[in-house]
Amino acid sequence: MKRALPLLFLLAAAAVSARAQASGGVAYAQAGGRARAEAAERNKRALTQVELPPSATSMFVEASVLMNVRADEHVAVFGLAEECAAVEECQRKMNATAAGFLAAVKALGIADGDTHVDYVAQNKIYGFELAGNVARERLVGFELKKNVSVRYREEAMLERLVAAAARSKIFDLIKVDYVVRDTAAVQKRLTEEASRVINQKSERYAGLLGIRFQGGAQVYAERPSVYYPTEMYDSYVAFESEDVSNPYDRERHTVQRARKSRTFFFNALDADGFDTVINPVVTAPVVQFTLYLKVKYEIQQPAK
Repeated sequence: MKRALPLLFLLAAAAVSARAQASGGVAYAQAGGRARAEAAERNKRALTQVELPPSATSMFVEASVLMNVRADEHVAVFGLAEECAAVEECQRKMNATAAGFLAAVKALGIADGDTHVDYVAQNKIYGFELAGNVARERLVGFELKKNVSVRYREEAMLERLVAAAARSKIFDLIKVDYVVRDTAAVQKRLTEEASRVINQKSERYAGLLGIRFQGGAQVYAERPSVYYPTEMYDSYVAFESEDVSNPYDRERHTVQRARKSRTFFFNALDADGFDTVINPVVTAPVVQFTLYLKVKYEIQQPAK
């Protein structure tokens, strides 16, 4: 077991430092993204009573297709926060921080039209003041929050943006959105692939079951979905630890456990449950488009 531990931690470190995997702090709130996506895909294929074939002379043929698409561009969102005794002081510091960061972003070749500062919130901060045996809450300051969104195209730009943010004392990368410009072309490709699968299946069923279909197919259900990398990150903590239970002098000791680092990784849908996958090899976060298509065929009855 001792030999396995360095490998586990090495794998965890590798997942954190991989440049192409970008999600931001939102990953902490998105655990189980793949499980939710798999459940959504299963629900598409579940037949309700109203979706059953309407008669014994008809049957359904289904196709499920997945397409992995690299993003054309990205939007990184950075969180800025200032705490001060007065609102005016917060605004002055926040404006200086935002201006410095935007100047650094512009120096990287990002146009003014590709950045935006979003005013998020201004909150009061309360603290406690002790007077004898009474702890009385009172206003001690204010907190100002803004977000800066930056649009970029090259994946390598994110590292430079993060470095520029750190120089401006900005350390909160909230999220990275992935943008696919021509989603209509993607949907067209999925529909064509699903139609091909259905035609192949209908021919195979006809040969295996000795049946004939009459007339054309009728589209009974068409259910597309899109899964973005922001919601498809999972996490784990890799460590082994001794277990301490029922110490004889428990009252005299407090167990302080070591901090274990949590690793986040892009956990994409795989081929399970799909008839075909377009662009199946995933080496970087991708936008995953799916289509479930169900058509109804009428079965030609033999002549009596």
